[in-house]
Amino acid sequence: MMLQLFLLLAAALLAIGLYGALSQQSIVMIMMGIELMVNAVIVAGAASWWFLSPHRPDGQVLVVVAITVMAVEMAMGFAVTTAIFRARDVDMTDMAADLKK
Repeated sequence: MMLQLFLLLAAALLAIGLYGALSQQSIVMIMMGIELMVNAVIVAGAASWWFLSPHRPDGQVLVVVAITVMAVEMAMGFAVTTAIFRARDVDMTDMAADLKK
């Protein structure tokens, strides 16, 4: 496998995630789009580390930190979404617009 293939995969994941985040109104679908974009960054980072400097451990640490941050962000996002849904029975972004105030 070549680095270009992994970067192409990351670009495709980023594009699909960006389309999903911008075209959907459901909060869960927007979060899934964001998760795809973060996964694209992780794939690109891991591939860059593997092909450019595999003998250094800092690339692995960066990937593990990115995965941990993504997991925490998604857990918090789904917790907030669940709380909003239970309190107001709202799962669309337009209906949750009163949270701005």
